[in-house]
Amino acid sequence: QLQLVESGGGLVQPGGSLRLSCAASGFTLDYYAIGWFRQAPGKEREGVSCLKSSDGDTYYADSVKGRFTISRDNAKNTVYLQMNSLKPEDTAVYYCAASTDPQLLFRLSVSPGEYDYWGQGTQVTVSS
Repeated sequence: QLQLVESGGGLVQPGGSLRLSCAASGFTLDYYAIGWFRQAPGKEREGVSCLKSSDGDTYYADSVKGRFTISRDNAKNTVYLQMNSLKPEDTAVYYCAASTDPQLLFRLSVSPGEYDYWGQGTQVTVSS
């Protein structure tokens, strides 16, 4: 059974850092496009970052560019989202997702509809 499990969320002060982890089981992550998404209360789910498996190319939303870094550890079958300089507006439930769409092996996408497998989410709260 294909499964993604996020961890690493929590409460952090503005300016702080967190590293989210997304552990995969039942499949090998390096053959799939991986994305990180977030959803704040009352808002639509938005794409934060994604990683293209064919060449390791990455995408970041403008709101997190320069502060967040996506990475993958193939040996651990885990994807990470390092989040630095956190702001209150980063508060949301963060989800990782994997796509089986073969087109996403060659192009970047943070469109939620193009992702098939989702984790349960982890809460990130940035507050003083």
